[in-house]
Amino acid sequence: MTEIWPTELRVSKDRRVLHVTFNDQAAYPLPAEMLRVLSPSAEVQGHGPGQKVTVPGKRDVTICSLTPTGNYAVRIGFDDGHSSGIYTWSYLRQLGEEGDTLFADYERELETKGLSRDPLKPRR
Repeated sequence: MTEIWPTELRVSKDRRVLHVTFNDQAAYPLPAEMLRVLSPSAEVQGHGPGQKVTVPGKRDVTICSLTPTGNYAVRIGFDDGHSSGIYTWSYLRQLGEEGDTLFADYERELETKGLSRDPLKPRR
């Protein structure tokens, strides 16, 4: 397999989409919500098999920062304070290619667990 890397990482003006273009010209718009709920961080993925967390209420999350991590990844910070996910180039590519399926699986998990994509409303 040929090595892939992004030639452009660009956050949309509303901070809700990361546009990624790779060296083979493949380009993908990756929604902030998808990036957040499918974060490769241990906080979301867990520290071992069966520990993955289904993260609800992130429909309105936005991207606050992109921090290069070596020559292989980027750390993405979100407005909810989450910033521990290190997104490798291959993981960003996977999200571009399989994101619709992975996000549909996430939505099914939410439904099964009685959770929602919408943020919880504070009680008065």
